[in-house]
Amino acid sequence: MSFNTVQTFEREVATFFGSPYAVAVDSCTHGLELCLRFSGVELINVPRHTYISIPFLADKLNIKREWKIENWKDYYNLTDKDSRWNIMDAAVLWKKNSYIPGTYMCISFQFQKHLSLGRGGIILTDNEDSAKELKKMSYDGRAFDTPWREQNIKTIGYHYYMTPETAQNGLDKLPAAIEATPRDWVIDDWPDLTRMEVFDEAREKEPDYKTFNKSDLDTIFHIFKK
Repeated sequence: MSFNTVQTFEREVATFFGSPYAVAVDSCTHGLELCLRFSGVELINVPRHTYISIPFLADKLNIKREWKIENWKDYYNLTDKDSRWNIMDAAVLWKKNSYIPGTYMCISFQFQKHLSLGRGGIILTDNEDSAKELKKMSYDGRAFDTPWREQNIKTIGYHYYMTPETAQNGLDKLPAAIEATPRDWVIDDWPDLTRMEVFDEAREKEPDYKTFNKSDLDTIFHIFKK
C-alpha cells in the first residue's frame, strides 16, 4: 500500500463534494490549522457552540479569536466574509456537490462523523497552487513522489498527513456513506464553550516558564543533584 491510495481517496472525496482539489489530513482540526497557517490570518471567528479544539487553535497559533453567537448548520466561516481567505469548519458536512467555490472547507472523518474512519479529515479547495502547498505542509514539507533525503525541502511542514491505511478504509466505506442518509446535527450538539473556565483563566493559570533566572536554575540543579 502506498500514498497513491491517499491520492485516490482525495479524488473520490473531491468528486463527491464537487471540489476541484482535496488534501487528506489526519484530522479536521489539523486541516483548519494548516489553512490558518498558510493564510496568515490574525483573527478567527469562533461560534460559542462548536468543538473545543477550534478556539484552542487561536492560542496555538498566537492569533486573536472573537466569540460569535451563531446558529450555524453544516459549516461556519472562521474568517470574515470580506476576507480573501474563506476558511470554513465543515466538520459535520456530508452532502453531494456542496463545496462552495473560493473557500477552504475542512471535513471531518472522526468516528462520530458520517464517513467514520476513527480519525481523519480533508481540505477542499479550488485553488491548485494552494492545494499543492497545503499537501506539502501536511507531509513535513515533503513531496510524496521522492524520498525525503533526496529533496531540498523549502516548506515548513507538519506531521498531519493521512496514512494510506486510513485512506483505504475510507475508500472501502465511501460507497455506503454516499448511499446512507447523514445525521442532522443541531447547535445543541455542542456545549456553550464560553461557560468553560479554561477560556476565562487559562492564561492566568499557566506558569510562565520564560521568567526563570540563573538563581532559579541553580536551585533546580541542586535539587536534582541530591
